[in-house]
Amino acid sequence: MSRQVAIRLRRVAICCAVAAMALFASARTRPHYGGTLRVEIEGDPWQRPGGLARRMVLDGLTAMSLDGTVRPALAVEWKPENDDHRWQFRLRSGVHFHDGTAVNSANVVASLTAICGSGCPWTAIHAVGSSVVFTSDSALPNLPELLSGDEYRIALQGSENAAIHESIGTGAFQFTGTSKGVVTLTANDNCWQGRPFLDAIEIYTHRSIHDQWLDLSVGKADLVEVGAEQFRQAHEQRLTVIASPPVSLLAITVSDSGALANPSLRASIALAVDRSALFNVIFQKQGEITGSLLPAEITGYSFLFTTDRDLNKAHELHGGATASGLTIAAEGGPVMQLAAQRIALNLRDAGFNAQVVAANVPQHIDLKLRLLPLESKQPQAGMESIVRAAGLAIPVVGQTPVGLYKFEREVLDARMIIPLLYLPRAYAVGGRVRDLRLGPDGAPELAGASLEDGQ
Repeated sequence: MSRQVAIRLRRVAICCAVAAMALFASARTRPHYGGTLRVEIEGDPWQRPGGLARRMVLDGLTAMSLDGTVRPALAVEWKPENDDHRWQFRLRSGVHFHDGTAVNSANVVASLTAICGSGCPWTAIHAVGSSVVFTSDSALPNLPELLSGDEYRIALQGSENAAIHESIGTGAFQFTGTSKGVVTLTANDNCWQGRPFLDAIEIYTHRSIHDQWLDLSVGKADLVEVGAEQFRQAHEQRLTVIASPPVSLLAITVSDSGALANPSLRASIALAVDRSALFNVIFQKQGEITGSLLPAEITGYSFLFTTDRDLNKAHELHGGATASGLTIAAEGGPVMQLAAQRIALNLRDAGFNAQVVAANVPQHIDLKLRLLPLESKQPQAGMESIVRAAGLAIPVVGQTPVGLYKFEREVLDARMIIPLLYLPRAYAVGGRVRDLRLGPDGAPELAGASLEDGQ
């Protein structure tokens, strides 16, 4: 064999080897169908808003893209009329609920009516042929963005299962059952968006963070939660963490009944809270301190709302008024309870007799510490999602930055909601998980995830 022939053969062999390596790499990264993803969470997967099972089982009329723009879902198009007082949403044809029932305008209206009743953002809703028509006494310029929120996902009404969990929807996964605290979802082969890669998802509920991380380390879990306060610890333990920008508003919602009908007392409470201590100590300097309802990157004016604690002014506004036995409750796990305890200490410094109570016990609660999801990056729609999540049925009418600022100033001056921090959402993933992304609100988009080799 000549030297030139040998060189050519060697080059061919190298090219074949490179091509084989490229094919192998492609095979490793290409999504595979099959397998069961094991998820562990602290809370309830059916909670509203934000429950993981709800997100996988139910769809909305619209959905939010990663860039913050609204896109079609069960509705394929929509149009406003009468200066945004009337909206018509045309439904996607050929879509069925998981039990085979066809999606039509009547069952969409029934679902949306059951969700919010007389407290809906709109005044009336009607089924008109293949469309759903919303009418409102006030303008609803951001209704498509609002309907993309978790609160307004569509569930089939009139079913025993749906009555319990709102569990019959049109999503990529369908509810199969619950056993010993494990909720099982299986792939919807006939999903209008296409079949998901995973065969099933098992959601292990009410698991402590310690147990979640332990199970992840020994391969018993594929996806677990990471609180904002645990970022550093997760990195020290070399967990693979995916995190969102700050998308959850830690805030206090305030009752305006009883002693707190006095606006000066509500203002005193707002000034007594030490945001810096919450940020530095409880949440380990993750996210950002805020006195605004929206993150700084969305409006650009959040710096105009003070975040400083002013105990002297809080005492002055308190003025010796009695607000005996103020109760504060926290929605969420141990860290939220710890934050509530810290806030109770702040209020005692200002002369209030504040006690932390359980959120799930029937009683009057004066202050509630909550995490409110930011469901849109559009300023007006994002503001409305936060305000409504806080329980304030106030339509957001300001569309310009100046108008939006004026609206927010009026809301915050009433002291019915006290913004504290904006926090990110994060999860730790196991080595066999592929293509997992977080949605605009920081929740995992499991419909697009897959497992290595479909195992």
